[in-house]
Amino acid sequence: MLNSSATATASTSFRPGDHIVYPAHGVGRVMGVEQQSVAGISLDVFVISFEQDKMTLRVPTTKAKSCGMRALASAEVVTDALKTLQGRARIKRTMWSRRAQEYEAKINSGDLVSIAEVVRDLHRGSDQPEQSYSERQLYESALDRMARELAAVEKVDREAALEKLSASLASKKQAAAA
Repeated sequence: MLNSSATATASTSFRPGDHIVYPAHGVGRVMGVEQQSVAGISLDVFVISFEQDKMTLRVPTTKAKSCGMRALASAEVVTDALKTLQGRARIKRTMWSRRAQEYEAKINSGDLVSIAEVVRDLHRGSDQPEQSYSERQLYESALDRMARELAAVEKVDREAALEKLSASLASKKQAAAA
């Protein structure tokens, strides 16, 4: 059974200390691989810590890829996401409940560019009307996910990542004014 652990770790290439993205929870850190017995079956599991949520998740090594667990975004993906923030908001003329479901699905997809689309579409400038409570919740959730991944990729703290995202959103406003 130890060989399967080595192959599972090699095939997914997640090592203890690595930052990963788990779609439903955002950025976490792999603490290690443990062997756990569930219903009499022995499983190798990644132990993932999400410090911001004070949560530990155990994901079977064989299910890591299929559940969407991935390494942090590459520099190119981060650049694409920041460009997406500067684009024009695309808000469909459908009912809010339908749009909210679509935004939630994009946030939980774990895809950085999709999350950037949600941030871009829900961002409100100081000259725009207030957001509803649910809009603000979705916006803050997407912004937080994006900031955490950006912080982990660039090895800075969350506040520095938020400043970079705010600057990117502000440059969109300046481009629109020009």
